Amino acid sequence: MHDVAKTTTSGPGLRERKKQATRRAIAEAAVRLAAEHGVENVTVEAISEAAGVSPRTFFNYFPSHDDAFVLVDDEVGERVRESVRRAPADRPPLEVVRDALVAELDGFEGRQEFWALQSKVLQRSPHLIHRGLKAHVAEERALSAAITDWLDATRPGAEGPSDAGTFPRLLAAVTQTALRVAIEHWCAHPGKTALSDVFQDVFAQLAQGLPRPSA
Repeated sequence: MHDVAKTTTSGPGLRERKKQATRRAIAEAAVRLAAEHGVENVTVEAISEAAGVSPRTFFNYFPSHDDAFVLVDDEVGERVRESVRRAPADRPPLEVVRDALVAELDGFEGRQEFWALQSKVLQRSPHLIHRGLKAHVAEERALSAAITDWLDATRPGAEGPSDAGTFPRLLAAVTQTALRVAIEHWCAHPGKTALSDVFQDVFAQLAQGLPRPSA
C-alpha cells in the first residue's frame, strides 16, 4: 500500500457546515423512508417532517422529490477539484486525483450504512438510477475540467490552453469508476475492511496497469 499525504484545503465555515448537515439530513431521511415504504410512497412532506425541516426548506436544497434520493455531495466534489488544480506539476496525474480523493476519505468512513441503504433504494427504482447517472456524469465532466486546468497550468512553457485530447475525460472517468467500485465493495463487506484500504488497493491496481490477479 502506498503512503499518501493529505492535501490541505481551507475547510468550510460554520454557515456552510450547517447547510451541508441540513442537506445530508434531508437525504438520509428520504433514503430511510424509501427503504421502508418505497420511493413512490414517500412524499416531500414526510421527508421534511422526518428531517425536521419545512417543505419549503426541502426545495431550497433539492429541485425535486426524486433528487433527494440521489444525493451527490457538491462540496466534496469542489474540494477534490480544487486540490487537483493546486497539485504540484511533477506528480503523476493518477496520483494527483487519487490524493485529492484520499483527503476526503475521513468523511466517507461514517457513511457506509447510508450508502448501502441508498444502493438498495436505487436498485428498486430504475428511474432514480438514470437520475443518479446524470449527476455522476456531471461530476465527471467537472473533474475532467479541473484536470485540464491542472495540465494547462503545469505544462512547461505554457501559453494558453493545450489540447490534451481524451486524457482528462478518461482520467476523470477512470477515477470515478474506481471510487464507485471501492465504495460498493466496502459497503458489501461491512466491518471487514476499511474504505481507505479498499481505495488504495483499487488505485494500486490501476497504477500497475491492471495485471492479472495472482490468486
